[in-house]
Amino acid sequence: MTDITVPARKPARPHFSSGPCAKPPGYSPAKLNVESLGRSHRAKIGKTRLAYCIDLMREVLQLPDTHRIGIVPGSDTGAFEMAMWTMLGARGVTTLAWESFGEGWVTDAAKQLKLDPVVIRADYGQLPDLSQIDWSTDVLFTWNGTTSGVRVPNADFIPDDREGLTFADSTSAVFACDIDWSKIDVATFSWQKVLGGEGGHGVLILGPRAVERLETYTPAWPLPKVFRLVSKGKLAEGVFKGETINTPSMLAVEDAIFALEWAKSIGGLEGLKARSDANAAALSKIVEERDWLGHLAVDPASRSTTSVCLTVEGADTDFIKKFAALLEKQDAAYDVAGYRDAPAGLRIWCGATVDTADIEALGPWLDWAYATLKAEA
Repeated sequence: MTDITVPARKPARPHFSSGPCAKPPGYSPAKLNVESLGRSHRAKIGKTRLAYCIDLMREVLQLPDTHRIGIVPGSDTGAFEMAMWTMLGARGVTTLAWESFGEGWVTDAAKQLKLDPVVIRADYGQLPDLSQIDWSTDVLFTWNGTTSGVRVPNADFIPDDREGLTFADSTSAVFACDIDWSKIDVATFSWQKVLGGEGGHGVLILGPRAVERLETYTPAWPLPKVFRLVSKGKLAEGVFKGETINTPSMLAVEDAIFALEWAKSIGGLEGLKARSDANAAALSKIVEERDWLGHLAVDPASRSTTSVCLTVEGADTDFIKKFAALLEKQDAAYDVAGYRDAPAGLRIWCGATVDTADIEALGPWLDWAYATLKAEA
């Protein structure tokens, strides 16, 4: 162990967690606009800042006017479950699962809503056969599997003449992938992923077909207040103008506004995608240069550019825990162990708020941790 050289250079920001993710470069709480703090979110200042946040998300995402966007409780999970509870049950349901969060939506549909969904599965690292989907049903899928590093390459598999609705859990994909919004009826995400924002709030995007479903269909089950999007048979439009269902954290909203303004300053969506792509390419180079590292997502076409999951030769869960702990102790990398339900391995966040130079500096530290543990074995 004494012969193993400790790398000289550390990542300047060793924040590689897959959620909450690294803050935007140059971030400081002191830079946040705090005039709305301590004020009612229903006061003019609160509504104005919430509406501004929504407008920024629309602008950066290049979301068409056909789609509404609202801030809702419960992070991405809350937003997706709100969509499921309010819209499913009108027709059959198909759920796609190739990692743990997709499996969570299967559980909700089958055991909580008791809808007897058709489930199309694939193992971690693989994408299901998308040609099996029956588009007369509502279809639930995860655009980018945060815990497996597998994403759908694009929306080409979704037909224009679909009868059912598409529900896309997009939390690790928005701001990093091209999304054809004409193919998406419902999308959800949280600020804590690609924007590097704070947790606790979700974002719900509704296309016109989803709005029609809400206004023409009443679920058989009761809906808690925080899920209710319809009033007297019409969409509660205020939710999509900053009149949130329950009290939001204005500090989290201001944090998101900072991230969105930063995104605009680097070129908006194209700038964000370019940073994620560069980070993923830098990490792939590290993997290619080491025979003991591999990608869990074998097919580059469906490999994530944000939540990149890696295999480590001969590693089990205990090895990975020690590996991650060594790096954290050295302040070289934080939170890089794979998700608890995923195969043992590493998970490196490559979203836009990470600097490529820090990904490049990570390689020698991975070598050091691997060599150190092998020497101790």
